[in-house]
Amino acid sequence: MIGRLFLTALIALSTPISQSYAQEKSIVVSSTTSTEQSGLFNYMLPIFKMKTGIEVKVVAVGTGQALDIGRRGDADVVFVHDKPAEEKFVEESYSTKRYEVMYNDFILIGPKSDPAKAGGGKDIQAAFQKIASAQAPFVSRGDKSGTHAAELCYWKGAGIAVSSSQVWYKETGSGMGPALNTASAMNGYILADRGTWLSFKNRGDLVILVQGDPKLFNQYGVMLVNPAKFPHVKKVQGQEFIDWLISKD
Repeated sequence: MIGRLFLTALIALSTPISQSYAQEKSIVVSSTTSTEQSGLFNYMLPIFKMKTGIEVKVVAVGTGQALDIGRRGDADVVFVHDKPAEEKFVEESYSTKRYEVMYNDFILIGPKSDPAKAGGGKDIQAAFQKIASAQAPFVSRGDKSGTHAAELCYWKGAGIAVSSSQVWYKETGSGMGPALNTASAMNGYILADRGTWLSFKNRGDLVILVQGDPKLFNQYGVMLVNPAKFPHVKKVQGQEFIDWLISKD
């Protein structure tokens, strides 16, 4: 009887311990709103969990904010799309290696009527010049995301200095989905990533106007936050996630 009671007590005590261990098998990934709103994580993460038992908790913000989360040690992995900013992250020793993991492209979205006559070609900077010249409504994410960084690069290349003080240029400070909603409501122009656009339903009168310019290439990178700086980073599980992402499977 004593042996049976001891065994019962041991099982009862071991249950929360095993549950606690299962709960610990998770990682935090700071990533972009485009990866979340495109539906990528909804498709991908259940497969990863089924194969590894590791739950991935995603914090979806702009690339700049995602990198800042990594700099604070509040994520195990950073998954973003702004190569110069990612390389700086590694140079600052917040990670030891950047892995290229996937790519898509940016596209210029605008009203079908195209009042600025920005469509019909592949040159994104020429299109931006036409939008600025017409002072046609343009919606910017304005959130220091990878998409926002790319947009600012195209404006600079077009020789246009943009500012939120300009009536036609509206910064939303939001993710890709909400910014697209604003563009739809305003019937304005916007730079978007193709993945989010394909999953976006509230298009209204918006269509793709410019695509195919090599400058619109959009590379994503993934990095393990440096455990030498932040010992609590889940190095093994985080690296397992990265290895799975970049594997041929």
